[in-house]
Amino acid sequence: MLVTVLGFYGGYPYKGIGTSGYLLQNDGKNMLIDCGSGVLNALSNYMQPTDLDAVILSHYHHDHTADVGVLQYNWLAAKKESPLPIYGHTQDFVNFAQLTEPNATKGIAYNDYEPTEIGTLKFEFLRTVHPVPAYAMRITDKTGKVIVYTADTTYFDGLVDFSKDADLLIADTNFPEDVTGRKWHLNTKEAGTLAKDANVKRLMISHLPQTVDVETMLSQTQKYAEQIPVVNAFQGLEMEI
Repeated sequence: MLVTVLGFYGGYPYKGIGTSGYLLQNDGKNMLIDCGSGVLNALSNYMQPTDLDAVILSHYHHDHTADVGVLQYNWLAAKKESPLPIYGHTQDFVNFAQLTEPNATKGIAYNDYEPTEIGTLKFEFLRTVHPVPAYAMRITDKTGKVIVYTADTTYFDGLVDFSKDADLLIADTNFPEDVTGRKWHLNTKEAGTLAKDANVKRLMISHLPQTVDVETMLSQTQKYAEQIPVVNAFQGLEMEI
């Protein structure tokens, strides 16, 4: 599996860099994990968006879905024979219904009680703790390699078991360690501790803030992750698993 970061900011794009979006390539298939603002433009540097095989959305906040509409326009203009599958949850049926655009895209529901097979990958989902329904993803290839994407969430105990022994953990790390109390994203201490407790092989911090120096975010996370290698997401970062 090859993961390419297309956007990594939380909330809004900043200085030409988009919000959440990751290109996942495996066995000749091209999948987009989340489709935030600026992601479609970044994707076009690697491939034609109409060559995607699937899109998987963690939830329907705009910084994860803002480019879905223009992706649908792209597919409409291309007049493709088969619609692009866009996977999403049905806890918000109004937004789920908008994933289907006749002659362009088709919304497909996933849930958290059974795996979803996409190509040769197994996707498992875990509902996180966020103001709207959102789902973490555990992605396993046919060799047993695992990527876990927390999506947007505050810390809760279920994340440790869900992330256990992952080859790569992509963690929502939107706050430095001094931000505590009620919040809807992980801070650096929580992301690093999660990686350590789950015994993952590598940690990527993403969904980063625009107003905190990335070196601060990275060094704080590494302190709590201890021996687990930590990297910060940046546009164009490629990680092979």
